Amino acid sequence: MNGLVDTLLARLARGEQGVLVRVHATQGSAPREKGTWMAVWEDDLTGTIGGGQLEFQATQEARAWTDGGTAIEGVRRYPLGPTLGQCCGGVVYLSYQRISEADIAALRTELTAHLNPVALFGGGHVGAALARLLSTLPFSVRWIDSRDGVFPPQLPVQIETEHSEPVQDAVAQLATNSRVLIMSFSHAEDLDIVIACLKRQREKGDLPYIGLIGSKTKWATFRHRLEARGFTEAEMDHITCPIGVPGITGKEPEVIAVAVSAQLLQSISQG
Repeated sequence: MNGLVDTLLARLARGEQGVLVRVHATQGSAPREKGTWMAVWEDDLTGTIGGGQLEFQATQEARAWTDGGTAIEGVRRYPLGPTLGQCCGGVVYLSYQRISEADIAALRTELTAHLNPVALFGGGHVGAALARLLSTLPFSVRWIDSRDGVFPPQLPVQIETEHSEPVQDAVAQLATNSRVLIMSFSHAEDLDIVIACLKRQREKGDLPYIGLIGSKTKWATFRHRLEARGFTEAEMDHITCPIGVPGITGKEPEVIAVAVSAQLLQSISQG
């Protein structure tokens, strides 16, 4: 299994107990944002709340609790500059929660609820590389293909697979504000998915990013076909093709995955 949530749940399933430390709120400059978490175990950590003295002190306090110390209730305030000597200078508020196997179901829901939805069409090599990488980032992935048997048997909790035939029918059921990546096994399917996305965008305007894998030549061909179907220049401009941040030229699936994931993160920051 991949991803921090999977690691956390797997350790709990093995009977381990720990303390979940979450960033409840921040003021001013802080190393991590609200919702960030780490799990403190007897011997190591899963995740990070930003490192430095803040993380060191929180770890010490969590372990003191599990070693029989006073329970940590409510939210604790940590001024980073005057108290901890960190140059961020802001204030971080942390909450502490004892966790065990009984908390697995609730944590699975809580720790994935804030993730940004991505719809990934295509179970090929690039799709697989993207799914693996996106599962380590703040995304929940709906991975869709028209073919049976293309998905790995074990996947992180952030990834949900779906067989859809025809594949474009899945577009109507995507979560609001999904970012869409289109890289099916055929250009014909790609075009059908693009059309479905543009129709949904025309009706709802709730797909902030639609990316299509391919060259400038492929996109020029698609634009002609879309124009013939009545889509305007403004509507077609909502499609990103080629995908990925500029300047990364490698064509290996893992390289493409990095470039595309970076572009998705940019779209969140800008949107």
